[in-house]
Parts: sequence; structure tokens; C-alpha cells
Amino acid sequence: MALSRDQIAQRVAQELQDGFYVNLGIGIPTLVANFIPKDIEVMLQSENGLLGMGAFPTEDEVDADLINAGKQTVTMAAGASIFDSAESFAMIRGGHVDLTVLGAFEVDVNGNIASYMIPGKLIKGMGGAMDLVAGADNIIVTMTHASKHGESKLLSNCTLPLTGKGCIKKVLTDLAFIEIKAGKFHLLERAPGVSVAEIIELTQGELVIEGEIPEMKFS
Repeated sequence: MALSRDQIAQRVAQELQDGFYVNLGIGIPTLVANFIPKDIEVMLQSENGLLGMGAFPTEDEVDADLINAGKQTVTMAAGASIFDSAESFAMIRGGHVDLTVLGAFEVDVNGNIASYMIPGKLIKGMGGAMDLVAGADNIIVTMTHASKHGESKLLSNCTLPLTGKGCIKKVLTDLAFIEIKAGKFHLLERAPGVSVAEIIELTQGELVIEGEIPEMKFS
């Protein structure tokens, strides 16, 4: 069975390590803040100028002035700091973020990512994604494995305008956790109840299967 948005975020949270500085992009990545393991401490960075982002607020915690990059209201963790966007992007461009989690429309076997526009549709702009993919070494892309029409988003070559080239190493979809290396997709884990055959069918780029592929584990 395909993972929900919350389950995708929960699996990403398992990749966090104690002491990490983490940037969460708009969409599914923002949900990761709700699933940080209790035995580690990480600092979540929002590119609009917040370091130390907490979980989404309850109704009585909402502060309309405290938002993330997606204009959603958030909370602040202990030790958080607020600064201007120039300092935020200096942190990103300087390589001071340990993990970046982004959404995407397409990813290909060469680690290219297309995430900001579909020709003919409303374009809001690239936002901070271009800086994030250029300034970070450790990036996880979260996305659905295929479009609502059943067309794969894991391709031999991206068809949409690129946000970055050769920068993506891992992709977590609603069906699978995949690593990109040597110009191929390598299947690491599969969603509970999803067969390897289903993943192969919906992966257009070359997919390497080595040994028994374990199911993702959720506590």
C-alpha cells in the first residue's frame, strides 16, 4: 500500500541524526517536523529566516507572525533564532546545512531535479530550491512515484526545466526509498505491502535490484 504524506515524512525523520541542521522545503518536507525522534536534537531551518523550527502549532499556539517558507504557521523550539533571509541563504550557500528535504516534479538517474515549473501552468518562481540543491551535499527528495495519470516521475532524463544538475542522491516516494549512483536508481526499501514488481513498473529510469528488498519499518 502506498505511503501517506505523513508516513513519507515519518520515514524521512528516521534519517535525521543528533546535532543535524536541517532545511525542510515546502509540502511534504514540512511534515518532518512532527516526527523528529525524541532521543535526538536537531535544528530545523526555514529559508525565510528561522533556525529552530518546532512542530506545527495547536490552535492555542498559533502565532500569525511566525511562519515557515510555505507561509504556514509554525512554532519555535528552545534555542531558536530569527534572522533575515540574506543570513539564511548565507547559511545554505555556505554548506552549513547537514540535510535538505525537498519536493520535486521529476528526478532522473543522473541526480537531476525538476521542481519549480510545469510549462503552461502558473509559475510562482524557483524560490530557494536552486540555492538549496547547489549548497547542500545531503539531499532527500520526497515525491509521489508516479503522476495521477500513472506516469513515472523517476526518469532516465528529466523532461521539465531543471532546478539543479547532478545533485540528488536519495529519493523517498510513496512506494520506495531509492538511492541514485553511477547513473542508475538503486532500490533500498519498499513501502509495506508494495511489491518490487509494482515499483519496477512505475520506474521509467534504470532500476537496480540487489537481493531481498526490505519493507520500511515504522514504530
